[in-house]
Parts: sequence; C-alpha cells; structure tokens
Amino acid sequence: MVYETPEFVKISEENHKNHMKRFSNLIAQLDQTNKTGDKLGLLQAYFAQAPDQDRLWTLALFTHKRPKRTVTTRQLRDWCCDRAGIPDWLFEESYQTVGDLAETIALVLPDNTERSERSLHEWIQFLEKLKSQDEDSKKREIASAWNKLNREERLVFNKLITGGFRIGVSQQLITRALASTFDMEKSALAHRIMGNWSPLETTFTDLLFEADLSSDRSRPYPFYLAHPLEGTEALPGSRSDWLAEWKWDGIRGQLIQRKGEVFIWSRGEELITDKFPELEQMGKNLPEGTVLDGEIMPFENGNPLPFGLLQTRLGRKNVSARLLREAPVSFMAYDLLEWKGQDVRHWELWKRRETLAALIHSMPKENLELSQVLTDSNWAELAALREQSRSVKAEGLMLKRKDGSYETGRKRGGWWKWKIDPLTVDGVMIYAQKGHGRRANLYSDYTFGVWNGDTLVPFAKAYSGLTDQEMKAVDAYVKKNTRERFGPVRTVTPGLVFEIAFEGIQESPRHKSGIALRFPRIHRWRRDKSIESANTLEDLQLLLEKYGK
Repeated sequence: MVYETPEFVKISEENHKNHMKRFSNLIAQLDQTNKTGDKLGLLQAYFAQAPDQDRLWTLALFTHKRPKRTVTTRQLRDWCCDRAGIPDWLFEESYQTVGDLAETIALVLPDNTERSERSLHEWIQFLEKLKSQDEDSKKREIASAWNKLNREERLVFNKLITGGFRIGVSQQLITRALASTFDMEKSALAHRIMGNWSPLETTFTDLLFEADLSSDRSRPYPFYLAHPLEGTEALPGSRSDWLAEWKWDGIRGQLIQRKGEVFIWSRGEELITDKFPELEQMGKNLPEGTVLDGEIMPFENGNPLPFGLLQTRLGRKNVSARLLREAPVSFMAYDLLEWKGQDVRHWELWKRRETLAALIHSMPKENLELSQVLTDSNWAELAALREQSRSVKAEGLMLKRKDGSYETGRKRGGWWKWKIDPLTVDGVMIYAQKGHGRRANLYSDYTFGVWNGDTLVPFAKAYSGLTDQEMKAVDAYVKKNTRERFGPVRTVTPGLVFEIAFEGIQESPRHKSGIALRFPRIHRWRRDKSIESANTLEDLQLLLEKYGK
C-alpha cells in the first residue's frame, strides 16, 4: 500500500514551525480532562496536523518506547539550582510541594529569553547527541535548551529526559485516534503498532502503511481484554453457549514461535523472554508459526503456586539455577492466535480451543499447561464453583462466547471476567504523602496500620479508591494532624479508618508486618468506625493461614 497524505492532513511549511509547542499543548490539554471523548478529539486533531516524524515519536512516547536517558535526575536538579540561583534545600521543598521533578524544574527556572523552532523529534535528536558528551558540555547544552523553551515546553522537555509521562492515555485510545484520522481498520492498526519497533529505525509511513508485518518475527498480536461481570443474568443465550474457565492469577502473555525463534511478550508490551528461559526452551518445541495466549504462572507438580513467587523472577537481570528451582513457572495456555504461520483469530473460539488442546496433548508436558474448561451444567452450579476460586489460586472465572472470534482490546460482549469479591481489612491511616500530576498538591498516597497490641504496624499502601471530595477532606485532616515530617512523608495522628480491599496475601520478610498484600486499594472510608475497632495483625495472620498457602 502506498500512503498518500489525505488533503485534510496536509499542512503548510509555515505550520511546521514550533511543533514542540503543539506537542506541549497536547500534553497540557490531555492532563486537564478525564473525558475519553475529549482526549480522543485532542489526539485526532494532533495527528491530523503534526508532521510525520513528530507523529512517530508521539506514538512511541505514548506506547512506552521512550528515548534512553542521557542525563541523570541528580544532574538535572543540580543544574536547575545553579541556573535558578537557589540552594538545594529550597529546591527540595519546592519538589515536595509540587510532587513532580520535571514540573518543579520547569517552575523554578527563570523565564526563557530566547526562542527555538525545533520540533519534538529534533529535541529528541538533541538529547540523543548528548550521550557522547562530557558532563560540562551536557550542562551547557541543557541550560541553553531551557533558555529557549517556555514553561509548558520545558515541562515536556524535562519529561523526555526523565521518562515521566503520566497522562492517562491508553494504547487503545491511541489506536482509535490514529484509525479515525487515517481511515484505517482498528484491529489492523493495533497490530502494526505492537511489537519491538523503534522510532530510530522506521518511519511513520512504513510503520502504519507499508511495512511487511511478517518481517518482524517477534511481533505479537493485540490482546483481547475482558469486561467485568457482576452476574450471569444479563448474558445472552444459555450456559451451553459459553466456555467457562478459571481466571488465573499470573502474568498475561503471548508465547511466539516463528522460524525457530521464541519470543515472550507481557500484556504491557514488554519483551520478557530472558526472564523465563524454561518457557523459551519449551517454546522451541512448538510447531513453526505458533502463537499462544495465556498466563505465566508459578506452577509445580500440577498445581499453581502463590503469585509472590513469580515476582521474584521479574526484578532479576540474571535468572540463576537456584531461582529456577525455587520459583518454577509454566505457561497456562487458553487461546491460539496463530497456527502454522496463519492468523487464526477469526476462527470461532471452540475451533481455536480444539486445535490448542490437540497441540498441547501432543507436546511434552513440562512447563506447558492447558487451561481447564469448567463443565458445570448451569449458572447456579458455576456460581457455586466460583466461590472456590481462591482454593485453586484463581481470581474468579472467565466466560467466553464459544462462537466468538479473538477481538482487539476491550471489546464488549465476547469475554467477561467474573471475579470473586476481594478480601478486606480495616486499617488506620498512619502516614501520608503527596501525589503526582493533578494530585501534586494533595496528600493522596497513604500508609495504613493494623493493631499489634497497643501499636499500629504498617501493612499496606494505597492511593486509589477515594472520590475527589473525600481526598480533599483527608488532605485537610493530614495538614491539621501532622505529627512528624520525614522528607515528603508526614506521620499523621491516628484518627481515620479505611476498608482496604486486596486480591491476595503472602508472607514478606521485607515488610514490618511480615505480610504483603496483592493489589491493595481503598474500598471505602469507614467514618462509622473508631480506630480501636480496626483489624489486628493477628487477623491478617489468620487470613494468611487461610489464603496465603
């Protein structure tokens, strides 16, 4: 396909000037709205007007393909203090108030006295060239750049260095914006922007319109995501129309075997093959041109193990033989996306599963499992089985239309996740810290304690679950009831009780309580409870005995 720029996208040479301003305006506007429709409109307008090189880098930045850091945050802080003529302690106080390093620097620096017409991609090239320079040269170049950018542009420039983009734009929203701007089919476009591409090695036109996808053996498919389900009453058809299986607690991934090479991708588009050498070896035994969708799970002797074991594998540069023994994993396959080199996502689910089952039964059993299909005959029996999820280390059930194809993204109707209710504990807020972005001026990140005798022992941190109004009320309480300050953290007089929801519990020698929670978040503010009625460490230990094995 030869790409020709649509007439409404073509822009004059005059409008090519100062694209950094256009990009910085986009970031500012995206940060000021929570409405999906507004964000979509902003992205569409930007992609319709920006030059191709800026479009490419914008796409890369929003899909976590950021330039390598060539300047340290310590250097940025020192150079900012030097240029602004302020002491370190004043910068630190400003940082704790603002809550974001890039924004603090942009605010502290004196106003620019020059202008630059460099575009987004030219500024990224500027940063790339710093890699080979000594510290004094880097300092001069960065100072010169700050002097040519206004405050909004400076903020974006600093974030290009620190990698701190947090703007609430999902890859699915980016896909929608590009597809509508260039009149493309969403699923095809989503597949094109997946994988191991680099803005340094391709062009916008090649990536979206001309590249042969088969040339990238590592390229995964866009993941199909499920919608949450409260109950089965609203599902169309009968129980026999739906495939039910456990919702496994692991890392969602795709295992790819093409031309004898194996690639393992996480749902977050991180290539994690080197973290799981046993899965890579297993994948080499798969037939040529096979792509599996499934869950990477701690697994041994036919049984799932606690999720915490998996976490020990993710932070290591090198996976030792001892770690392989202590944290064994398997790939729990539940779908087949490519078979004998052909994309089979359009097949009905029953056919994909039938082929997948035959494949796995023909393979050596080690490190490869087939997700169990649950055969309970009616919804009531299935609901009863769902209550046993934690006993098999699952989070609930998955329900999938047997006649459905494998869609792209979170498309409603075909896949549902019917999770069990979370575990809950009532904890007392004992520490608070300011948030980031729009929450930079609010104490919105909290640490909670449970009673161990007469002492509150910290057991969980959480920052989500409150409304804006509740967060402001908590912030006011923190400011009025601060006991001590430790850098950005305040010790708070105990007085507020919150119900903390979480998905799992495990032993952890790194935590003072000896316990770690999986996905803790604030379920509700218990205004009806006194701090004396909060849970105890003994209560947590009982939960650990019941659910943490």
